[in-house]
Amino acid sequence: MFSSNRLSNLSLLTPLTPSRRLCTSLTTTSILRLTHPTFTRPLQIPHSTRTSLTPLRWSHTMPPIHSKKHKIAVIGSGNWGTTIAKVIAENTQEHEDLFEQEVQMWVYEEEYQLPKDSKHYDGGSELCTKPQKLTQLINGLHENVKYLPGIPLPKNIVANPDIADAAKDATILVFNLPHQFIGRICDMLRDKVIPYARGISCIKGVAVSEDGCELFSDSIGRKLGIYCGALSGANIANEVALEKWCETTVAYDPPALDSQHGSPDRSSAAADDNALSRTKSRALPAEYPPLNHINIKKLFHRPYFHVRLVRDVAGVSLGGALKNVVAIAAGFVDGLGWGDNAKAAVMRVGILEEVKFGTRFFSTCQTETFTQESCGVADMITSCSGGRNFRCAKMSVKEGKPIGEIEERELNGQKLQGTSTAYEVNEFLKAQGMEKDFPLFTAVYNILAGNAKPQDIPKLIEVTSEGDE
Repeated sequence: MFSSNRLSNLSLLTPLTPSRRLCTSLTTTSILRLTHPTFTRPLQIPHSTRTSLTPLRWSHTMPPIHSKKHKIAVIGSGNWGTTIAKVIAENTQEHEDLFEQEVQMWVYEEEYQLPKDSKHYDGGSELCTKPQKLTQLINGLHENVKYLPGIPLPKNIVANPDIADAAKDATILVFNLPHQFIGRICDMLRDKVIPYARGISCIKGVAVSEDGCELFSDSIGRKLGIYCGALSGANIANEVALEKWCETTVAYDPPALDSQHGSPDRSSAAADDNALSRTKSRALPAEYPPLNHINIKKLFHRPYFHVRLVRDVAGVSLGGALKNVVAIAAGFVDGLGWGDNAKAAVMRVGILEEVKFGTRFFSTCQTETFTQESCGVADMITSCSGGRNFRCAKMSVKEGKPIGEIEERELNGQKLQGTSTAYEVNEFLKAQGMEKDFPLFTAVYNILAGNAKPQDIPKLIEVTSEGDE
């Protein structure tokens, strides 16, 4: 029977939406099934309550009902940006209670001639007689025919050439573009982003100069006045797009000002010192579902794309950036034909230097992020086996051509991250007087700058122990 203490958990109110309305026309012993976990069996509602029943809701035992959903914008549309947009668009359709289904994807507008080997090519079609705007091709064909050809995209992805319009009213911004452009992109978005938006950076790089070293998640947060986490892992874009199983790591440590609105998953050293602008950033309104680890995972996790959530934003960001430098070294030794042993040696030294760099220059960085997570050791293995930095460095040695020439020929307009990161990291280390403390990073820079040859790598990274002296 319906007990009085159970009734105390219900409050009367006036009209609810039809989906949440309880029927007031009950038979003498009608059965009302309530779906809250508290109730394990149907509740008998006696005839005596029939005339007094009005629409009901939980006052404190039911999970909160949120009147708004999160709008997602993906900033970037290269092969990795488009792949992440695909993952997200699949999830917004699956989790309609949390996210608006439409996913805006900002596309740098350019004209593209549909190639004859495309499945969409029709010689008699006007679409194929001359170059077309890339956004029109993506929206019309539901495929990024230039940067992710052959992969069907969910129809709820909307390619938008206007970055301000793409980001309008978005509560979650996912940044996925070459790190060289992030400063200009943030300038274009300044004052165009709502103050309670939150970001995730998928950018494989780190903003370093002789003046200092800054994570792109921090840089985005500082320039836009929002909190920004990071995503990185052993994720070759084409394999993810083909839905081949893999893992990734998402670092998200919600700011304290979100805690009172249902996002309590934060560490003691959380985002207070991150890139939050105190003059602009606001708490996520209670009308929205909380952006805790559970809901962030629902945005990215797929059966083929498994997500692990951590709070070490610095470690995840650095793992994604520095492994590109190591991958260039691995490509160099593989191009020389030195085999897997040489690549393994490069990777071992590379992981050590990643940990040293992270823990020395970022107080919140955790060694375990590099040694246990996909963004660390797993991404190192993948990038040193088949990533673009590895492949271009290998071809550079085998063909005896500058890596920049290989990049232009092979990457269809996209950019290597490892070369620019190597120069930037060296500029920072040189200003710190610490080049010798990071022999592999320094060796890659010197080879790219023409000061050394790939054949010199064993000598350049060898560290003499005290017992050998």
